[in-house]
Amino acid sequence: MRTVAVIGAGQMGSGITQTVAQFGMKVLLSDVDIALAEKAKANIDKAFARLVSREKLTPDEATAALARITPVADYAPMVEADLIIEAATEKEEIKHRIFAAAGKVLREDAIMASNTSSIPITRMAVSSPDPARFIGLHFFNPVPVMGLIEVIPGLATSKDTVARTRAFAEGLGKQVVLAEDEPGFVVNRILLPMINEAVFVLGQGTASIADIDKGCRLGLNHPMGPLELADFVGLDTCLDIVRVLYNTTGDSKYRPAPLLMKYVEAGWLGRKTGRGFYDYTGDAPVPTR
Repeated sequence: MRTVAVIGAGQMGSGITQTVAQFGMKVLLSDVDIALAEKAKANIDKAFARLVSREKLTPDEATAALARITPVADYAPMVEADLIIEAATEKEEIKHRIFAAAGKVLREDAIMASNTSSIPITRMAVSSPDPARFIGLHFFNPVPVMGLIEVIPGLATSKDTVARTRAFAEGLGKQVVLAEDEPGFVVNRILLPMINEAVFVLGQGTASIADIDKGCRLGLNHPMGPLELADFVGLDTCLDIVRVLYNTTGDSKYRPAPLLMKYVEAGWLGRKTGRGFYDYTGDAPVPTR
C-alpha cells in the first residue's frame, strides 16, 4: 500500500492515521468537516513531538511522517487510495452511507475496509461497490501502542483481499488475528460480555466500583479492571457493541446492563466526558459510587 484513506478523524481514525504515516505511507484523512481532520492532524503533530522527546522518533522522522498526512474535504481525492478505511462511530446506518459514498471513488484494484469493532462485515459489504474487496480491519485503542489487528473477511471477501489486508496490517508491525464474520469477532465477543457483567454486578450491589476493578486486576491479573476499561473505551461504544451482540444473535446473555444504559443516557461516557464509572475531573480518578 502506498496511499491509505481514513474516514473519521476521532480517536481511532487519528490513531490509524498516525500509525500508517509513521510506517511510510501517505494518508488522506477526512471527517464530516475538514476542520475536524485538520484538528486531528494538529493533535498527531503533538503526539509525534512526545515521541521525539522520548527519543522514539527523530525530529526528521516526525516531520516526514506528519507531511504524509493530508486532511481532505471530501471523498474525491481518495481515488488515489489503495485502501480506504472507515473509522466512524459504531452506528451501522452511518457506516452504510459512508461505504456507498466512498465507493463511488474506490478504484477497481483498491480495498475498502471497516474498523468496526462488532458489526457483521457481510451485512455492511452490501453497501460497497464490490463485496469481494470489502473486509473488516479492527484496530485497537490506542492504535500506535496496541500490537493487535483483527482481520475479518465477509462471506464474499476474496482470498486476494484477505492476503493484501493481512500484509498491510503486518507491515504496520502488528500481530494479526483472523476472525470469522460473527458479531463481536474474537476480542469483543469475549471482552464486552465481561464488561457488561461487571456493570450488572455493580448495579445489583454485589460490590463497589473499586472492589470490582481490584478483584479483576488482582484475581485475573488484568492490567485494568473492567469498569476502568469501559471508561477508557467509552461507555457509549460499549453499549453500541453489546447491542449489536444482543440484536444480531438474539441471545439474552448479551442483554445490556440497565445501569450501563443509564450512564450513557446521563452523558457519563467515561474519560472523554470526564465522568463515567470514575470521575476524572480531579488530580486522580475517583469512583463515582
